[in-house]
Order: sequence, then structure tokens, then C-alpha cells
Amino acid sequence: MQTAVLVGCGAMADGWLHTISQTPEIAESLQIVGFVDLDPTLAAAKAAVYGSQAAYGDDLAAMLDQLQPDMVFDIVIPDARREVVEIAFAHGCDVLSEKPLARDLTDARALLAEAESSGRVHAVIQNRRYLPGIQRARDFLASGAIGQVTEVHADFFLAPHFGGFREEMAHVLLHDMAIHTFDAARYLANIIPRNVFCRETNPPGSWYRHGASASALFDCENNVIFTYRGSWCAEGASTSWEAQWRIVGTGGTLVWNGNHGFLAEIPEQGEGLLRPMREVTVPPSIRANVPEGHAGVIADFLAARLEGRAPLTCASDNIHSLAMTVAAIESAETGRIIPISIQGDTP
Repeated sequence: MQTAVLVGCGAMADGWLHTISQTPEIAESLQIVGFVDLDPTLAAAKAAVYGSQAAYGDDLAAMLDQLQPDMVFDIVIPDARREVVEIAFAHGCDVLSEKPLARDLTDARALLAEAESSGRVHAVIQNRRYLPGIQRARDFLASGAIGQVTEVHADFFLAPHFGGFREEMAHVLLHDMAIHTFDAARYLANIIPRNVFCRETNPPGSWYRHGASASALFDCENNVIFTYRGSWCAEGASTSWEAQWRIVGTGGTLVWNGNHGFLAEIPEQGEGLLRPMREVTVPPSIRANVPEGHAGVIADFLAARLEGRAPLTCASDNIHSLAMTVAAIESAETGRIIPISIQGDTP
């Protein structure tokens, strides 16, 4: 039985804990032995509902000294992430963090170095990678069915009225949500972005303070482009939370709306202005009967620890998605094309 202490007992923790309790293969192999929050009453409330005999309190280091768990589940705000992860590493714990990996690339690089020097496993909740639609599209593209990928396009249009901190954030769409789509694009098509130009606005009627809409063009290796168009104040005709995709290859095109609505076409031989198209089947994912979303991330993290391998969403990979976000925000702020690099906050 693997053991964990969960730190950060706000509303987001309920999603993690519900997933753990409702996924038998996780619940049977994992015990949450402690809950930590700056507000100890929140930690106590989570322990009462999810922890049975679990400890609770507001001092992470003291609890890790007392309980000596295998891992820490880090669900704190980004500004607190580095301190929490460093404490966990210092106490010999592996860490699964909520996204983003860190508040900036300086902290991300520091955490990568500490994970490597301490031999600890560090991964991030990048749950889109574990959705069946994303897996299905990745398998199809990897098969070469539409040839070499040349263009990746993602549209994200929703209108959530969150209330609370998100509506006051700077760069709310880019900072809080776009990294999911950026990471999915990297995973789906194996693109390697090298620079970005991004335009960000806060449209009339937006209920957010700043940056509810953005468009970004990424230049990637091998002359591949990735475009992102998104809005969090687009009332009506919503896309899925997983975005609406069009991926163009040298031998055809794949489109789908997140997890559903797959259509793939390849050209037939023929003459004329427009060649006739033939629809081809997008097979189900070869990864059948595996947990999805958060459950997939957590299950893979637990298995990776036991098997001595890197999880799919390991920090050393995820820093490249964070770098896309950091560069897009800098481009939006400066109006310039920004190189994408994990070497600094201002490449």
C-alpha cells in the first residue's frame, strides 16, 4: 500500500479525492494518511470525509516527519508550489502536483534540478493526455494515416462564470487554461515549438478583469505550425473543454471536437481543381480499459513509482508546455515574436 499526504485542501482537492475514492485500482493501492492546509479547519474537514483515521494540520514538514509517507499530492496555488515541493523532496517524498508545474520557469528549473539530484519522481496533473479522444487521435496520427503532420489548429470557446479568483487573474485564459491545449498539441503531434506570436484581448462584455481571449501562432520544428484561438467569454456554440481540432498532414486531414466527432479524409487519385476525398476510419485507441483524466494521471504516477520509470506527465517533459505558456504571455505583453526556451523566463 502506497501512502500520501495531501496538501492544499480547497475545492480542487475534492476532484482529486473523489477520483481516488471512486477508482478501485487506485483506492485499493493508495492510502491518504494526512491532510495539510494553511487553514487547519479545511484539512480537518477533508480528513473527516476522505481520511478515516488520517492526520490533519497546517505544518507540512512536521506531518512528513511524523508520518513518513511515500508521496505528497500538491494542490496548492502556484505561488506556493516551489516551497511545498522542496519540503516534500527534502523528506524523501515523490510529488504529484496540480498544474502548472511552477509559477514561472525559474521555479520550474529549480524543481527539476532538485528532483534529479534527490532521485525523486515529480509529475503534473496534465489530465487531457489521459482522455480517450486524445489517445485515439494520437494513435491515428502515429500510424501515418494522413502522412506527416504539417499544421495543428485548436479552437477553444467557452463561457464559464467561475466567480472567485479566476475572474481577477491577469492573462486568465493563457495562464490558467491554455496550457492544457498547448500540452495536448505537443503530445498529439510530437510538435516542438520554437517561437510564438500572441495577441490577447479582454472583449467587451467580458466578466474577467484581464485577458479572457487570445490567439497564438507557434512556429515549430520541421516547418510545422500550431495555431490556438481561445476565449473564456464566448457565449454560445461552445467547443468542448478539450478544444476543437483540425490536424493537416501531407496525405489528409483529421478533425474532431475534443473526445468526439472524428472525421478523417484522404485524397483519392484524380484530376481537376479539387481532388475527390475518401473518408477513413479512426480506430478506437489501442489503450483500452485504462483510467481516464485525473484517474489516469494518478494511476500512472503510482505505477511509475513502483516500476522505476518516468510518468507520462513528468516534470521534465511538462516544463516545455509551461515554456509555451510563458512565451505566449510575454508575446502578448510586448507585441513581439518570442523564442520558446526552458532556459529562462525571458528567452
